[in-house]
Amino acid sequence: MALSKRACYRASVGARQVKHHTNLNNSVAPFEAFILAGGASRRMGADKAQLVLDGVTMIERLARALATIAAGVTVVGRQLNDERFKSASDVYPQWGALGGVHAALSACASDWALIVACDMPNVSTELCNRLASFRADFEAVAPIQPDGRPQPLCAFYQKHPCLSEAKNLIESGERKPVTLLQSVRTRWVSFNELSDLPAANLLFENLNTPEDYLRAQSKGADFP
Repeated sequence: MALSKRACYRASVGARQVKHHTNLNNSVAPFEAFILAGGASRRMGADKAQLVLDGVTMIERLARALATIAAGVTVVGRQLNDERFKSASDVYPQWGALGGVHAALSACASDWALIVACDMPNVSTELCNRLASFRADFEAVAPIQPDGRPQPLCAFYQKHPCLSEAKNLIESGERKPVTLLQSVRTRWVSFNELSDLPAANLLFENLNTPEDYLRAQSKGADFP
């Protein structure tokens, strides 16, 4: 879903505000990372979290990478066979991605949570650190993909305002995590602010179908 004119305006204003902001306390605050892995994988026809690229499952590679920059890594929706990583269950089962975001925020012990979907193998530590640097004065940070769409499943969420709003949205029947980002004070990060990162055009590729997986296998995953 493309951003509304209002959201684009907020992104532009946010960019100018952060550019001149000098208080870095919030931008360097520690955070926990959460990997959403409870999806049904209907279009893939197989468990996406267990797909193997370069000899490692996507979820394991992502967890290992995030562990190098986060205070802790938790997998939402399943148990990972690695004692370094915790697991969390949905508070609202079968409530899709917004339910996963809510579960992550419920389990988060830090002020900030980095929430990433398990089917995005090219998410890099450089991308995550860049997004983290924009947190000052905001309640969430979310990137805009090259196609102009916001990506709520590779984003930072401040626990208390976002958890409260996520609960309200779920109880109203909402299921889309982008609605949560539109309901709190979000710093939308334009792709121009990310385009200098390594393999920037591949950062937000996700694997939804067997064709996506075959394509990723053929060219090799640009893992963090």
